Amino acid sequence: MNIRVYYEDTDCGNVVYYANYLKYMERSRTEFLREKGIDLSNYQKNNILFAVIEANIKYRAPARYNDLLDVQSVCTEITSATVGFDTLIKNQSGILLVKGSVRLACMSPDGRARRIPEEIRKALSNSLTAI
Repeated sequence: MNIRVYYEDTDCGNVVYYANYLKYMERSRTEFLREKGIDLSNYQKNNILFAVIEANIKYRAPARYNDLLDVQSVCTEITSATVGFDTLIKNQSGILLVKGSVRLACMSPDGRARRIPEEIRKALSNSLTAI
């Protein structure tokens, strides 16, 4: 997906504030799931939640105000209760700015781990890849 860097995304140096990359990764991950037919809000209504339990980011170069970013997420791993994603963020020139990974845990509203629903596992198992 493409994301435009707005002034509100930047710090006093006119570069993207480091924590905003997590937001970009979240948006990309959500759209990836949506493309696979997985709408997490429907699962939330049934008390099935997903929470980030691990995040790693490698910053290689800054994005700046008004850049158009290409944010690409893929599912890299799925277990009975967790799912992993990798994300690449490039600028409009194709330069890699950020590489990140996150792991989500499936849980109930009380915070206990639970098994990922079979239809989610099946949809994601068919698209496991690495970037």
